[in-house]
Amino acid sequence: MGYRIAVVGATGNVGREVLSILAERGFPAAEVVALASRRSQGTEVSFGDKVLKVKALDTHDFNKSDIAIMSAGGSLSQQWGPKIGAMGCVVIDNSSAFRYDPDVPLIVPEVNADAVEGFRKKNIIANPNCSTAQLVVALKPLHERAKIKRVVISTYQSVSGAGKEAMEELFNQTRAVFVADPIENEKFTKRIAFNCIPHIDVFMDSGETKEEWKITAETKKMLDPKIKVTATAVRVPVFVSHSEAVNIEFESELSAEEARNILREAPGCLVVDKREDGGYVTPYEAAGEDATYISRIREDSTVDYGLNIWVVSDNLRKGAALNTVQIAELLVNRGLLADRKAA
Repeated sequence: MGYRIAVVGATGNVGREVLSILAERGFPAAEVVALASRRSQGTEVSFGDKVLKVKALDTHDFNKSDIAIMSAGGSLSQQWGPKIGAMGCVVIDNSSAFRYDPDVPLIVPEVNADAVEGFRKKNIIANPNCSTAQLVVALKPLHERAKIKRVVISTYQSVSGAGKEAMEELFNQTRAVFVADPIENEKFTKRIAFNCIPHIDVFMDSGETKEEWKITAETKKMLDPKIKVTATAVRVPVFVSHSEAVNIEFESELSAEEARNILREAPGCLVVDKREDGGYVTPYEAAGEDATYISRIREDSTVDYGLNIWVVSDNLRKGAALNTVQIAELLVNRGLLADRKAA
């Protein structure tokens, strides 16, 4: 049986990646429609060895689609998500619009696949923040073994997480440095070339940024509301892939060796952890890959039961496009779309 898929925001970084991954993984699609705003109508995008012409979102009949994968920003998702869901098409949304809605499941298939059943309340499933997605993939198997009490995360996030304009700004600023041209800041509050910016999203009254709050709230929603989480999110001059230094405190003892063995067997994880030069994964190496890479696994002697790990993943894939496709596969494999049609 083939499913009819609508990809909303098909001209953006994540939308294009969704189309690529649908083709790569051989998703059972009878039809794939690329949608965007009217100004992008007619633009050509790749879908495997095919080329699709982008159609206008506001003229598409979602009664004729089974799944809409949305990657066009929070305001558009707020406007269109409920409408599309009401037409019987299941929305898988990449924005933050519905992540904190108690009636919308927030899903990483390796972590909380069973929660997907809750999509029926609104016909909407939320995809987590890119930095949270890779984090919970690494934490879940460790939490099952030793129960996590507290997590401290420092992120090193690539500019692709802020969109195409951010990637262009890093490129243009880097070039400007070498040819002694003026440095222009448009997307970022300070220069990003050869720099780090400890500021992602808006500041909140607590002093944390919205990005840091997202990591905390989403980890609790998907993994365990009792876990204490604190984060510092930093934008770095890397084009693709987010990295995270993660300090974990457990309720019971868990050695580095046992954690290493657990993570080697965990779905979605790939351990590269040699205590030698180059025995770890960097964001450059993770770009274009599906796995969540884990390195630098070691015990933290400052607490009774603590570990430090280094987590790296392609934010456009596992942090966004890949995870949405995996959610769509979850719906298909569990027969949930067939159930909806029968109902």
